[in-house]
Amino acid sequence: MRALVLALLPSLALAASPAPARRATSLLIPMDPAAESGSVKMEGYMNEALGNFAGFTVRKSEEIFGLPADPNAQSAMERARKGYSESAAAFDKKEYDDAETKVRATLKELQNAPAAMRGCSPLCESLALYAALLHLRGDVEEAKLVLIDLIAVSPTFELNPKRFSRDFIALRVQVATGRTSQLRGSATVKSRPAGARVYVDGELAGYTPVTIPALTVGKHLLRVERPGFRQYGQLMEVTPDDVEVSTELVPTAAYKAYDAQLDRVASEVSRGISQANGVAGLGKSLGLERAMVGTVRSHGEGTELILGYYDLRSGRKMGGRRVVLQGDEFGQLKSEMERMVNQLVNTSEGGGDKVVRSSDPLDNRGGTEDWGAEDRGGRTRKQEKTKKPGDDPLDGVSGTEDW
Repeated sequence: MRALVLALLPSLALAASPAPARRATSLLIPMDPAAESGSVKMEGYMNEALGNFAGFTVRKSEEIFGLPADPNAQSAMERARKGYSESAAAFDKKEYDDAETKVRATLKELQNAPAAMRGCSPLCESLALYAALLHLRGDVEEAKLVLIDLIAVSPTFELNPKRFSRDFIALRVQVATGRTSQLRGSATVKSRPAGARVYVDGELAGYTPVTIPALTVGKHLLRVERPGFRQYGQLMEVTPDDVEVSTELVPTAAYKAYDAQLDRVASEVSRGISQANGVAGLGKSLGLERAMVGTVRSHGEGTELILGYYDLRSGRKMGGRRVVLQGDEFGQLKSEMERMVNQLVNTSEGGGDKVVRSSDPLDNRGGTEDWGAEDRGGRTRKQEKTKKPGDDPLDGVSGTEDW
């Protein structure tokens, strides 16, 4: 008997081990230039929703396609770091002529480095050092112009009192409270393809094409990135007049290979083919097992989304939706994408009813049925929070459950 039990133990342990998580993602194919701008954002929202399911390992688009750096920007950054270090050393030794020569060369290198910068260092330190050198030799107005750029890039950058004189630190305060530093301008950033993330001074400002209002006049760090394309950056000069920046992003070889498959995949998704061999081939090339694959097309005042949920190993379509989305003016796009993903996964993987509703939550229903107990990762909000005796009876209740 003992031998029988021992013989069964390996198989019991194998049966008890959890199944490996399936690699999944969301892939949206823009069908026209106007649809490009929102596709990356929508993919991100859908991947967030997929991440709520325990059975998935979600691979984001940047993990699949990468965010390749600009090698020229990286080289310029390395030279700039070295140049600033040498400039600061010369400044501390009071070798001001040598320090100025070196910091000028450093700032020239930094003109080509923004694509490799994630913060204002060493740009802020170099601007501060250059302004201090101009101040020391009596070029106060020139020093003020450099300080305007420093304040624009980083309003909170602090000057080291051990390195800089009290008069120079007072000059920075004067510039920061002066009329010029209160001026604002706007910048419009465009890219081809659209839908790239835009970072200004390290902060996400939106997706191309985007207009960033009320920027402080002076220099700003601009970085543009889209999965599968080389990162782009520049030192953007903002003036009281409108500024526009346009860039053509450079795709990687891997993204070109992916893009070559999209015409066939888009055709299969649009026609609702239940056995999509093109989708299966795409999944194999990307090393995925599950995916939300869809086409996005501008549609009058909205955006038409045809979405399929696929088993990528076989190309079998497990579920689908076709909706017209009405933009994201009130921040509703994220919740709408989440509801679609939850419904498709829950119904396709063996749970929930197979009712398909339009993008209008009031279409043919009360409009409040799902808002208080919406499935997230196969769990309802009611399941996520259990009540204890004595709890507030209204805790976790939206007030719409009985309508």
